[in-house]
Amino acid sequence: MSRSTHRPPAPGASVPSASSIGTLLDETPMSKFHRRAVLVAGVGFFTDAYDLFVISTVGVLVQAEWHLSTSQTSWVEGAAILGAFVGALVFGRIADLIGRRRVFALVAAVMIAGAVASAFATDFAFLVVARIILGLGIGGDYPVSAVLMSEYANRRDRGKLVGLVFSMQAVGLVVGPLVAISLLGSGVPHGIAWRVLLGLGALPAAGVLYLRIRMPESPRFQARTSGVTAETVRRLERFSDGTIRPAAVPAADFANCLVAPAPAPAPAPAQEPVGVRVPSAAPALPGARSGVPSAPGSIRWFLTDRRMLGLMLGTAGGWFLFDYAYYGNTLSLPVILKAVDPGASLIGSLALSLVLFVVFAVPGYALAVWKMDSVGHRRLQLLGFAMMAAVFLVLGIFSPLTSIVVPFIALFGVSYFFVEFGPNTTTFVLPSEVFPTRVRTTGHGLAAGLGKLGAFVGVFLVPALEHGIGLRGMLIVAAGASAAGYALTMFLPEPGRRSLDEVAEEVDQLDLYAPDAVVAVGVITAARAAGASGYVAGEIAPDADAPDADAAVVLGVERQIATG
Repeated sequence: MSRSTHRPPAPGASVPSASSIGTLLDETPMSKFHRRAVLVAGVGFFTDAYDLFVISTVGVLVQAEWHLSTSQTSWVEGAAILGAFVGALVFGRIADLIGRRRVFALVAAVMIAGAVASAFATDFAFLVVARIILGLGIGGDYPVSAVLMSEYANRRDRGKLVGLVFSMQAVGLVVGPLVAISLLGSGVPHGIAWRVLLGLGALPAAGVLYLRIRMPESPRFQARTSGVTAETVRRLERFSDGTIRPAAVPAADFANCLVAPAPAPAPAPAQEPVGVRVPSAAPALPGARSGVPSAPGSIRWFLTDRRMLGLMLGTAGGWFLFDYAYYGNTLSLPVILKAVDPGASLIGSLALSLVLFVVFAVPGYALAVWKMDSVGHRRLQLLGFAMMAAVFLVLGIFSPLTSIVVPFIALFGVSYFFVEFGPNTTTFVLPSEVFPTRVRTTGHGLAAGLGKLGAFVGVFLVPALEHGIGLRGMLIVAAGASAAGYALTMFLPEPGRRSLDEVAEEVDQLDLYAPDAVVAVGVITAARAAGASGYVAGEIAPDADAPDADAAVVLGVERQIATG
């Protein structure tokens, strides 16, 4: 393999490459771009939480106006969740095929259409279809927003940034009951109130649609799928607020930063070829294979690879069980509070729900965002599931706790705190970290979709359980689901403050399959002289983990360097 010729970069310039794009982003400090991205991405979760709360109130109002059966009311309340199941699967896969940015804007437009159509529904069937459309947009927003923010973020603040996107749910959970109480308390006719409640869900997405269209594509995704381009590298300056200045590299030098097509070298005699390796710091999951899968990125590979199946079991399985317990209890909260306090009015139940969210859920969101990266993402999920199981079990075993309002609200509120300071946040964050770049939104979409399926099951099953085995029996079932979620979380690695490449055990192996770039990998001997100090694009890079001191790996261009 010949050595590239090039002029040295300008003094102080950073030279990124296919193998160092991720490293650059991992080490880039938090910037104004990251904060804007949190707001632009977070509106989908505001809409999700706002709609999650108001639909339980809308269900009560529509049931009375249209004389719906219990099953029909459940469809009104659960249709958006069914749509979200499909939307997460479909849009998650599409985002891995055509790019995150395009889908990012598309799902916002779908949310707008669904919310507006819901407000103008004329009958039961129309409303259910409109709610499914809204759900398609909400479900599609889950994988795209989470993965974009995860791929924009640095490794130190990734949990915080992705968690901030998701914590916009807290705002929706507070705004929803406030709007409902304001409309119903001011005497607005119920037939108008529920339409206004649903129609307002279109405003957040409409407010950021243009900004989403203007968002840049993920450099990690571009580097892994299309190879590094000049535009990919120049965008790094925007991410870092000027900390990285690739524009300082002359055009002629930039050509040497690209990974050039090259034939695979023949192994040198008497030497073991050095290929792409997973760093020793990244422990493999049970069943993980060494080497590169035969067809990485395809659905067949994703569903048959043992490591991917283990990740799916941990992410999707945990999310399914959590959403069953969470959505089932949240959407049935008016019914649950009615069982605890039969004399409470609709507005009284809304006020109690608001107290639960403000006193318990909002602090849980805030603490999760603040402490997630230091506690550990996987560890926080384990803690939340354990506390949920304990609280639900106590409420289910001791009957006085479900017949007196104050102790029930206190303990149920504790479960809400650990829902947010736990799996409600982490089931969203973890799938955005553990899958390889080429299938990251596919993996997140499958996890989110199956989570929404659990929520859909909960919407129908929780009221039936409450009717059949009572509130206490329903809570014991929720405790069992939480315990099972704890067990499945054990399948996941801990990604907190680790690079995405390391967590996903990626480290450039997928670049071998980029359509426009092939990484030339080989063994170079007698490389001591090249490793005296720093090294630059295309030169021989000393490899500390090579079989002997003279071995090194050429990967077209190596890490970010600064020479002066």
